[in-house]
Amino acid sequence: MASNAAALPIRVTHPDKVLWPAEGYTKLDLIDFYARVFPRLRRFVQDRLLTLERCPDGLDGECFFQKEKPAGLPEGTPTRRILHAKGMTNYVVGGKKETQLALANLGCLAVHVWASRARAPRKPDWVCFDLDPASGNFRDAVAAALIVREALDALKLVSFPKTSGGKGLHIFIPIRTGPDADAVLAFARRLGERLSAAYPRQLTMEARIRDRGSCVYLDPFRNAFGQTVVAPFSVRKRPGAPVSTPLRWTEVKSSLDPAAFTLASFDKQLRRSDPWEGFFDARQPIAGALKAVERL
Repeated sequence: MASNAAALPIRVTHPDKVLWPAEGYTKLDLIDFYARVFPRLRRFVQDRLLTLERCPDGLDGECFFQKEKPAGLPEGTPTRRILHAKGMTNYVVGGKKETQLALANLGCLAVHVWASRARAPRKPDWVCFDLDPASGNFRDAVAAALIVREALDALKLVSFPKTSGGKGLHIFIPIRTGPDADAVLAFARRLGERLSAAYPRQLTMEARIRDRGSCVYLDPFRNAFGQTVVAPFSVRKRPGAPVSTPLRWTEVKSSLDPAAFTLASFDKQLRRSDPWEGFFDARQPIAGALKAVERL
């Protein structure tokens, strides 16, 4: 499935190391996938701080998250220092193909990105709702997504759905920079609270898994300062190597099988027009929606 490692712009170490044992997908397969999707992935990682999900020995080995820039990246890899409560962190900044492929070479599977740009870390340019069905049933996530979309349409906010790479869905709303991350988080929480109150049998804002019942959790915390979400076109740490895939709203239906989008089958998606083309051209002011939600 993979191309010749010599044709890639980085040196690939242990290209035949198997990362997905059941399927036999190797590190070179992962790197080749990111090389092929990078023209579409680039705009979602450009100038964004990355958190690394590393599985150096594949799904059967130890996996861990890393914020600090690891050793072994190409010289000149962009970074940005961010002050947190526990001190400074040197984040890798996305946007270069060599950076993305080098991260995959280190066993980084999914790409986890901030909602803001590195040049303005507290100014997000999207809002994200992470829909997590407690039932594990993708159909429940679809039903929840359509409720959220209706509310966003009422607020005159254009939104874009994608699979999470699991049983859930992510809804992104591109926004013009301006509001602080705290204000964007407050908006997501308030809207989620109103929707869960209106649809208590389907939606919840309960963070504790044991208290969610069979509802879909409307997780607003992907919008908190320093938090991340899986970028579109990311391979997930799950059997089958599913890919978090952008969708058109017309595709968000109960018959959709999110497991059909995988590392091995994704060329079919790349041959069709991009469902999220024009995403950043659709950035919209959110001040009116913020006020409208505060009045609810």
